[in-house]
Amino acid sequence: MLKGIAASSGITIAKAYKLEVPQVTIEKKESNPVEEVEKFKAALQASRNDIEKIKDKAAAKLSAEELEIFDAHLMVVDDPALSDEVITMIENEKVNAEYALETVANNYIAMFEGLDDEYMRERAADIKDVTTRIKYHLLGVTIADLSMIDEEVIIVAHDLTPSDTAQLDRKFTKGFATEIGGRTSHSAIMARSLEIPAIVGIQGVMQEVKHGDLLILDALKGQLLINPDADTVAEYQEKAKKYAEEVLALKVLKDKETVTVDGHKIELVGNIGTPDDVNGVIENGGEGVGLYRTEFLYMNSNELPSEEEQFEAYKKVLAAMNGKPVVVRTLDIGGDKKLPYLPIEPEMNPFLGYRAIRLCLDRKEIFRTQLRALIRASAYGKLRIMFPMIATINEFVEAKSLYEEEKAKLVAQGIAVGEDIQVGMMVEIPAAAVLADEFAKYADFFSIGTNDLIQYSMAADRMSEKVAYLYQPFNPSILKLVKMTIDGAHSQGKWCGMCGEMAGEPDAISVLMGLGLDEFSMSATSILKARKVATSINYAQMQEMAAKALKCQRAEEVLDLIHSTVK
Repeated sequence: MLKGIAASSGITIAKAYKLEVPQVTIEKKESNPVEEVEKFKAALQASRNDIEKIKDKAAAKLSAEELEIFDAHLMVVDDPALSDEVITMIENEKVNAEYALETVANNYIAMFEGLDDEYMRERAADIKDVTTRIKYHLLGVTIADLSMIDEEVIIVAHDLTPSDTAQLDRKFTKGFATEIGGRTSHSAIMARSLEIPAIVGIQGVMQEVKHGDLLILDALKGQLLINPDADTVAEYQEKAKKYAEEVLALKVLKDKETVTVDGHKIELVGNIGTPDDVNGVIENGGEGVGLYRTEFLYMNSNELPSEEEQFEAYKKVLAAMNGKPVVVRTLDIGGDKKLPYLPIEPEMNPFLGYRAIRLCLDRKEIFRTQLRALIRASAYGKLRIMFPMIATINEFVEAKSLYEEEKAKLVAQGIAVGEDIQVGMMVEIPAAAVLADEFAKYADFFSIGTNDLIQYSMAADRMSEKVAYLYQPFNPSILKLVKMTIDGAHSQGKWCGMCGEMAGEPDAISVLMGLGLDEFSMSATSILKARKVATSINYAQMQEMAAKALKCQRAEEVLDLIHSTVK
């Protein structure tokens, strides 16, 4: 049995189809620049044709929003910055096109892979997918066609690109298992859209599995069983049947309100990274968007996005949510998240450095552009603006005053503006949690960013394997900071949400509800499972349990308490 990350839920049994990717070695060669540039341009055109054909094939299986993944791939092919760098290198250094392409592509991939944000890191896979396709065309290497599979299989690969995933036929592809990848990679997102069970990040799977092996893929626990015996197969056939019944039961909850058995209502909303992700929130019964990470607008551009570009993106999300609330986090970049066109001096500890609201208050022209785009978009829906990395009341007051200035200018110009824009803040710095009752006099709402709140509270980098044991969302100290934040909001009649990973944890929902949390924001695919948990518990009992949890000493005690209370 091998273990990995469950990226798209389900249980399936089938033979292995081992996808072997051609191994190519790129050597630096002195070449004729004119010939190499022409060869490169021809490979770009061939790749463009490929992607358009794949998009056409996928149109029958994917939604319009999901198909925009391939528009993003076409943007990479047509990206003048990428192609100009390759051509410049060919002409200046007189090298072969494939060497120039690999050098330039690796620089872009390394930049994205070096980011702290998992969603942004996974975008490196898109660049790798497209540039590998161009490289294969340059080298005359045949690209595998997964659409030709005509028997039930589980695909095993080092990685599956979005192009690969789009070619999968649900009739025959019963699941996939890869050595690398994460839950936010495009292939994982598309697997969830196609409802194909998938496990990613299984180290050594290409070595352990042979073509034709019988596999059980348990994408609930992230386990892959190789050549199981008959009894194990029978056991998992029964588990698969039971899971299918549970999925049908969850779909019944899609349009239901999230109300506990004793009548307490909470909001379950989704986290998104691009406008294309909204469809997943809607399809999974999300009651709004609790975190729209706007960084991707900046990361996926060769220059600062214009006010108009941002306006269109924000408008698309607000209009799609059709009057449901949308919380947009203003630019959270700098320090560990670098933009090639926005030079920032290196820092010893970028997590605690020049980033997010600190950068925006220093580079006000960037911030004002985003605020104007957001305020204009507010006319198309229910907008809530959220400032990240707020540490002091002065920071929040200054940021909000800039918002008020830009809003007043737009109103004076006769531009339509939404009537009920809320302006709030992320609580991810312990100092803000401790002073929440005072911040609530200025902010319309709080959203707790547990990913950073935990690492700052525990003085433990969540990206470091050596101190991973200190990433403890159920530690009583973290629960006390959460409670302090919620109580601070409620003391001034304001609402409090959570947009960190903890909000979507089934074990956490009960205790967070007991602490008084109003809104839970999570990945779209977690919403229905969370609703099932929330609608089956008693709020008064959860309040009693949460009070006991705050008196515990260890995270393990809190989890034991939850498991003994919530059956």
